[in-house]
Order: sequence, then structure tokens, then C-alpha cells
Amino acid sequence: MLTGVQVVVAGGDARQLEVIRVLTELDASVTIAGFERLDTLFTGVSKAEWSPDILTESDALLLPAVGTEDDGSISAIFTDREMKLTDAHIAALPEHCKVYTGMAKPYLQKLCEKHRVQLVELFERDDVAIYNSIPTAEGAVMMAIQNTDITIHGSVCMVLGLGRTGLTLARTLQGLGAKVKAGVRREDSFARAFEMGYEPFYMPDLARQAGNIDLLFNTIPTMIVTAQVIAQLPQRACIIDLASKPGGTDFRFAEKRGIKALLAPGLPGIVAPKTAGRIIANSLIQIILEDKGLRGNEL
Repeated sequence: MLTGVQVVVAGGDARQLEVIRVLTELDASVTIAGFERLDTLFTGVSKAEWSPDILTESDALLLPAVGTEDDGSISAIFTDREMKLTDAHIAALPEHCKVYTGMAKPYLQKLCEKHRVQLVELFERDDVAIYNSIPTAEGAVMMAIQNTDITIHGSVCMVLGLGRTGLTLARTLQGLGAKVKAGVRREDSFARAFEMGYEPFYMPDLARQAGNIDLLFNTIPTMIVTAQVIAQLPQRACIIDLASKPGGTDFRFAEKRGIKALLAPGLPGIVAPKTAGRIIANSLIQIILEDKGLRGNEL
């Protein structure tokens, strides 16, 4: 149980609603800011204006999946008011309070460093990333079906990067009957791809491998699907880039060539916000309970 734990939820999207629900079920004291247009009522939840005053007794501050933008803006779909995270907000946090987010941009990282506040990037955790790979893969398949005139079954799909998301996606595509080509960098990834029944190749060979595919899925957050690669793609091909913004695709050149290329970061929050929210909540709760146990031992 989280009895006595004070959590402030600032901004966010539909994922936060599931986080709030789970926290309240475990008896946490939850204050929400940036939810003026929220119709759903949660028992025991307090709505408040976004100000440093609501943070002075908090044990955890939960920010959206992307904590803040480069100017400190906080994404909040349930309010029309602008929300920003400033020095005053971080300075108001108690010494033991942690700031939680999915992934942090430099602004948030520097702000927490400056005030010596511990920042937890949940999406960097292996367990969270692996759980999130499930709705990501389902969302990627949904986008592929919506944007092509062929079935996944029998298609030739290329997956770039066999990390936590890439592995789940490749297995999902293979399960639907696709022939899967896997772009990797390391020898162990090559061996694993071969063992799983994919057709592995090394990234330097990407342009040559791109000549006869139907769908290209990129999970690598650096420019990998370059103009040279796109020039080799057949006209029918569709690119679905799952990497965080700005992705790893030359979208300008793809458009010039008439090849459909879609940037699709944050799919869990779009296709399955309840599941994605539960993943965030479970990880958040685990860390809070661990910290609570440590503080209890100190007392």
C-alpha cells in the first residue's frame, strides 16, 4: 500500500488517468495539476493550480512521457492553460522527492542536476521498455495495415534494430506470416536473428538489402534510412519510423520520391493508453515502495 505517500501528477495524456486510478486504489494521496477539463472524478484526488506550493510535501512528481520540451513546457491535453516547469518548481521539492518521466530532454535533466533532485526516466528501464514494446508492435502493425493495400501475411518486412522494441515487432510480423529481414550491428544480434528465423544483415549493407521490400520499420533514433537507402526502395514500400522524434528517416527525400514515410513515436499512449498507463504505474509504484522501505529502515 502507498498510504501516506504524496504524489503530484503534472500534465500528461490518457495514460496518466490509469496511473492516477492505480495510485488511488493503493491509498496514495494524489494531487493533479493540468486537468481542468477532466470530467472523470477520482475519489481522494485533489485538483490544484500548477504552482511550486503543491510540491513542498510531495514524495514523487510525475511528468508526462516526454517530461518537458526544450523551453520547459509540459504537455497537458486536459487543460487549455500553459504549464511550464521552472527552477521554482524543482526548488520546492523535498530533498527525498524524485521526479519521474518517460524520457527527459536536456532542459529537465539540467534542471534536476542543478537542484540535485533525482530524475527517473522510466522508459530507460528494461522492464518498462519491454512491456511497452507490446503496444508499440501492435500499433506499428495497425499503421502498416492502414497504409498499404497488401496483407502482412506474405509481405517482406524489414526491421532495423533488434533491441527491446525491434525483437517484439519482428516476432509479431513473423507470427502474421511476413518474411522478416533484420538489420543489426553486432554479431550476437545477427546470430539471434538467424536463430529466430529472420534474415539478418549488417547495417552497412542496408541500401543493397532495401531493393525488394514492402514495409520498413525503423527503431533506431539516428539517421539510418538515408536518401541513399530510400533511393533503393521499390515505389510500393512504406516506411514506419518508431524512433523518438525526429526519427531516423530522411522524410523529405521519401516525399520527393513518392514513398510513404510515417513518423510514429509514442504509439503505446496512442493505441493503448490504459495498458501504457498501467505499465508506468506499476514501475512507479515499485520504485516508490522500494524507497519507502529504505526510508522506513533508516527511521
